[in-house]
Amino acid sequence: MALDKTYRLVPGTTIFDAEQSAKGYHLNQFCMSLMTAENRAAYLADERAYLDAWPLREEQKRALLDRDLNAAMREGGNIYFLAKWGARWASRSSRWPAP
Repeated sequence: MALDKTYRLVPGTTIFDAEQSAKGYHLNQFCMSLMTAENRAAYLADERAYLDAWPLREEQKRALLDRDLNAAMREGGNIYFLAKWGARWASRSSRWPAP
């Protein structure tokens, strides 16, 4: 039995369903990796290199590098993980904000 996904017809809305969850698995794991100070330091030292160490699609990397949270959600990012990442990283400054 196929699921009725009429919710996809809502313009401008990204619904985090099972398909989005699978699409964003590694993106969300990346966000969770920043829970440790060591990983945050590695990310700050070279964002691109840190992202390249993860099996992310180029679109996912670009969304993160561009600080485009809407694109990251379209790429499967969970709003709760991305909100934590976005709240901690409000700009392209070279310093990670203190907790």
